[in-house]
Amino acid sequence: MPVTASVAAYFMLAIFVGLLFAIYLFSKQHSKQKNTLSKRVLLGLVLGSAFGLLLQFLFAEQPQVINQVLSWVALVGKGYVGLLKMLIMPLVFIFMIAAVVKLEQQGSLGKISFISISILLFTTALSALVAIAVTYGFDLNINGLIAGTREAAQISTLQNKAANVADLSVPQMLLSFIPQNPFADLSNLRSSSIIAVVIFGVLVGIAARKVMLEQAELAEPIRNGVNALQAIVMSLVKMVIALTPYGVAGLMANVIAQSSGSDIVNLLAFIVASYVAIFLMFIVHGALLSLAGVSPTAYFKKIWPVLTFAFSSRSSAATIPLNINVQVNQLKVPSAIANLSASFGATIGQNGCAGIYPAMLAMMVAPSVGIDPMTFEFIASLVGIVVISSFGIAGVGGGATFAALVVLPTMGLPIEIVALLISIEPLIDMARTALNVSGAMTSGVITSKLMQPSQQEKNLESALKQQPLFANKEA
Repeated sequence: MPVTASVAAYFMLAIFVGLLFAIYLFSKQHSKQKNTLSKRVLLGLVLGSAFGLLLQFLFAEQPQVINQVLSWVALVGKGYVGLLKMLIMPLVFIFMIAAVVKLEQQGSLGKISFISISILLFTTALSALVAIAVTYGFDLNINGLIAGTREAAQISTLQNKAANVADLSVPQMLLSFIPQNPFADLSNLRSSSIIAVVIFGVLVGIAARKVMLEQAELAEPIRNGVNALQAIVMSLVKMVIALTPYGVAGLMANVIAQSSGSDIVNLLAFIVASYVAIFLMFIVHGALLSLAGVSPTAYFKKIWPVLTFAFSSRSSAATIPLNINVQVNQLKVPSAIANLSASFGATIGQNGCAGIYPAMLAMMVAPSVGIDPMTFEFIASLVGIVVISSFGIAGVGGGATFAALVVLPTMGLPIEIVALLISIEPLIDMARTALNVSGAMTSGVITSKLMQPSQQEKNLESALKQQPLFANKEA
């Protein structure tokens, strides 16, 4: 690399370090204010995006400079994502044990799981309907989509993946949830590891409760031990979350610097339609929360940092620690419900990736094979398959691409469109991931509302606490 290119790269890195220092100064000056994390995350997003645009503008003809700068910027962005991924399995495992050990405080775990998953699947069905309406409204089709070199190279790879997905039966998908090797799942070596760890944590919690009932002298040590582990993990989560503004700055700089303006212009209609559908689903989330007695404005204000990170990282799984933290501390969702909704929402019923994306592609492709996509039979079949596949995507690796590879062949539609849209995938995937996470948090908040005891039950509990016998038992 020429000396001038190296000097340019180091100069840009110095600017990036200066931006990080500006975030640090802003954080220090506003540390005592409310909602400071939201403001710091927004600052990180703006500064990171501006830095990415500056890289593109100054070095469009020198990609080696951009690559060298981004290799160092990745230490901040990808390093932060790595720290969050480090937290996922310990957080899920310990919180599930704690949820079962403290079950009398949280209600029925089975009921919580059923309600959470039902809400996730219901919102996924709604997202498919929204996608169908938006695709029809924008009159989107595959006419004019020409496979370039990059897209054509993807088609054979996608066809191989589609064959693997087609071979996966429902029983095989369910078997993949069983934690046959808990150590492998705690290492996140399988696509279904999160669900497997949830199940393993529940089983360990059940075993702990049995010991507490059978050996009364161990009840208090077990309870104290679980509380201590929970406190340690949450302290670690807070340490990592404090780095969110810097991580977002690094991630956005990378995304913007590597985006292709020509690809975006060529497929602008699909991008706009996708964002419209995603925006409408955010409105649906707000409407559902309003029906549950929750202020949509307050909800979105509190979850803004989580959505920002999901947008920039494109990872629902990596967002789990932030998701749980905000649900518990900001939205006042019980920890058991928050943990289940966040964990399930990362792998089941993803509104954006498993709902909107495959439904839009199916609507676009159907006319090319002589199918009228606006018939009741087609729409009903599409929504049903989208909902079912959104539950099974966890067993094959997850993500919008796999969701499309399940839905399109099942509907008898070609999969080439997935490759044709590969160039703009990152740009749309950011908003889809944010919607996935909002769906998970919406599920947690609504489940929490549905699980709240009635006023009559609260009065009865208050009366019981005033009884001396009850006090002695607690003591």
